[in-house]
Amino acid sequence: MLRWFRLACCLLACLAAQALALAQPLPPEIEAALVQAELPRDAITVLVAPAEGGPARIAHRIDAPVNPASIAKLATTFAALELLGPTYTWTTPVYFDGPVREGVLQGNLVIKGQGDPKLVMERLWLLLHQVQSLGVRSIAGDLVLDRSAFALPPHDPAAFDGLPLRPYNASPDALLVNYKAVTLTITPENGVARVRADPPLAGVQWPATVPVATGTECGDWITALGADFRNLAQVRFAGRFPGSCGERVWQLAFPDPAGYSLRAVAALWRDMGGQVRGVVRDGTVPAGLKPAFEFASPPLAEVVRDINKYSNNVMAQQVFLTLSLQQRGTGTFEGSREVLGAWWRERFGGEAPVTQNGSGLSRTESITARQLGQLLQAAWVSPLMPDLTASLPALGLDGTLRRQRQNVGLAHLKTGSLNDVSGVAGYVHGAQGRRWILVAIANHPRRAGAIRNVVPALVEWAARLQ
Repeated sequence: MLRWFRLACCLLACLAAQALALAQPLPPEIEAALVQAELPRDAITVLVAPAEGGPARIAHRIDAPVNPASIAKLATTFAALELLGPTYTWTTPVYFDGPVREGVLQGNLVIKGQGDPKLVMERLWLLLHQVQSLGVRSIAGDLVLDRSAFALPPHDPAAFDGLPLRPYNASPDALLVNYKAVTLTITPENGVARVRADPPLAGVQWPATVPVATGTECGDWITALGADFRNLAQVRFAGRFPGSCGERVWQLAFPDPAGYSLRAVAALWRDMGGQVRGVVRDGTVPAGLKPAFEFASPPLAEVVRDINKYSNNVMAQQVFLTLSLQQRGTGTFEGSREVLGAWWRERFGGEAPVTQNGSGLSRTESITARQLGQLLQAAWVSPLMPDLTASLPALGLDGTLRRQRQNVGLAHLKTGSLNDVSGVAGYVHGAQGRRWILVAIANHPRRAGAIRNVVPALVEWAARLQ
């Protein structure tokens, strides 16, 4: 039965590909929007077609491979929904390497990461609270973090765009804690600006205050701080904070990503009243040891919503790596590329998109509008349609499209943006309950971002289709 179902899916994909091949000229209002945006026609790919399948209404350069930026997350998340299932959860096993006597674990406490994309500080607190509920207040040995489930190459957070402190450059981790991010809240008060750092990190001292600069515009206030992270035991701000800024929040990727989880776990365990007589270190689970309990993540469908609504790169990479972790025992980028490629060829036929890390944070990933159209049409008639569609930002309402003020609520679209790349892909809600897929991506060294001024015209045009 499964074999016949897959054959039927391939046949439907072939028929959809033939339907999408019926190209139509761009409508006059879209041509006018392109002219006004000063965006060349040969810099864009555009597809509008019925969500349930059928002839395309616009098919412009749909076989041209383009860099999709974060639109690549559609392939990662839909593949994960099909291969893992929307109710899939990640578990984080916790091991006691010794008995517990009078509140003391006579051995090591080992936490084994298995790729949970949403182990934020609140959920880490729940995990450690469960440890304490089992009677552990003090650890006689070490607190050990096992991150061996992923086998990853060295990561340089500055390699992509020279901005290593941007949260989108955070690297994946089998035990990813709080996205490796720190939030600094800076509040001018009585001639100085007070600094609050969240979460606390063991061995990291932040300045309590920074001098305020008066009579200056807010401008680039982050650069004005003159942050110096060379000595994490004593972070310094050599500059001043412009008082005209008011309270500001700086979310940054921690400059020591490899040590973030160790520091965060150590600080939280201490703040919860726990003690460690040994050290907090990396390691592996001893052979044959059974977990004291397993801490479960939210379901995949919820994680997919976070990924697509807010275009979270490191969460997307966690999901991508989970594909090979589940099928091959270890999460690797190469293995997940092979898993996704095999899924694509079986599901749709033909060549798979070029993937690198599953998030779209790449200069080498590529996909065609035809391939995106096939994916969106297949998802629309799939039992998983509600999960994928609900994960897409609603135009003008939430996620990465919340600031859009035209055609509010008329579409659910995944956005993508890099230098020289910009676009959307998803569904437009049309007349009489019809639904249309829309793919519009620009690759241009100077004008790619101008497609944002064309998308409202495309949405409005598609919404009027009969």
